[in-house]
Amino acid sequence: MGRKKKARRQSHGSAWHWKQTDSWYFTLPGTKKRVALFDEDGERIRGASNKEAAELALAKEKLTWEEEGDSLGASNGQWLVARVGSEYIQYCERGVANGSISKSHHYNTVRWLNDLCSYCGAMRVAELKKGHVKDWIESHATWRSTETHRGVIAVVLAAFNRADEMYGVANPIKGLKKPAPKPRLQSVCPEDEQTLYKATEPCFRNFLFAAFHTGLRPFCELATITADDVEETDRGMMWRVYSSKTKKTRKIPVRPEVADLTRRLMKTAPKGSGLPPLRNTQGRPWKRMTGVVRYLTIKKKLGWDTDHIKSRYSSYTCRHTFAHRMLSGYWTDGVGCSIETLAELLGDTPKVAFDHYGREWGQHYQAPLWAAIGETPSPTAKRKKPAARAKKATVTAGRIRRASRDNSETAKKIPRRPR
Repeated sequence: MGRKKKARRQSHGSAWHWKQTDSWYFTLPGTKKRVALFDEDGERIRGASNKEAAELALAKEKLTWEEEGDSLGASNGQWLVARVGSEYIQYCERGVANGSISKSHHYNTVRWLNDLCSYCGAMRVAELKKGHVKDWIESHATWRSTETHRGVIAVVLAAFNRADEMYGVANPIKGLKKPAPKPRLQSVCPEDEQTLYKATEPCFRNFLFAAFHTGLRPFCELATITADDVEETDRGMMWRVYSSKTKKTRKIPVRPEVADLTRRLMKTAPKGSGLPPLRNTQGRPWKRMTGVVRYLTIKKKLGWDTDHIKSRYSSYTCRHTFAHRMLSGYWTDGVGCSIETLAELLGDTPKVAFDHYGREWGQHYQAPLWAAIGETPSPTAKRKKPAARAKKATVTAGRIRRASRDNSETAKKIPRRPR
């Protein structure tokens, strides 16, 4: 016989007794938080036999919720979606103030959570379903990219996870799946790179040049580099890069052409000035909005906005181009770097670097696949070796024929001995 199903001791929303403290409690609706019940004298209701007093106290508590309205009801457990969004927005504002959260994350959080609240902000958290969030995302015709969907879902999950962690509000959309990330395969060819330089003014040209040759995140890393972050070594120049996205600092070498550009620009932004060498035409640091508008203007000027591939280019494409060139050996005579090296230069984890770039462009990933089917990683060298061997064999055969001919002529000149 199968095991009997264990019966629930009490229904949801009822008072329950905890033996450990010998007191009566109830659980806030939509949360995991327990709240003690008190009698008319303000004392905790204790004893397993005082069930009637506990239920009476709980009934008075519920009556208070109904009389004081939905706003107080939300503070007593009936959390609304709007309150979850408001709490997370305030948390992000404090994070921006103390530098623990980037301004771009705060901007996207405010935009997306306010939009969600306009869609279902009056709904109780306990009633929210994953389908509601998916329908809300699909209702935006301009949110076509899977990366946008991933960002929106990540922010919404973060808001509800914080409410769960800080206030005990159960997350109703826990486990909501994000779309799988797609590899970032936009790479600018050298010809298009030169076309970009010719189509813009010197300040943005220097910014793009440094982005193409360092692979730094354009606005949260490259735009914040100052002379204090530059270090000269025996082997060349190194930059100390802090990323507001990962909250980590890394030290990377830069190519000689970037080092020369940096030394030239540092004459107007020396150490201690706090000014970045790469500044816009007004002498200010490059901001995301300014850079995006400038790049869109260039694409429209060049007619790239109507091209199927080039219309996807952006300032961030410089980072993808750098990754492509590093993996393909653009600056190292065709010998690409490893995924681990690329991850250190880009400030990513090896897994992220492999998912975005390595599977498509990584030589260290493709070489074993060629070897597995019996092909060497460099077919050019393989074709040269048989040709060299054939030439050597031809020379050897010619020497043998000449030696044989010489021997036969010598044999004719030598007289035979009489018997």
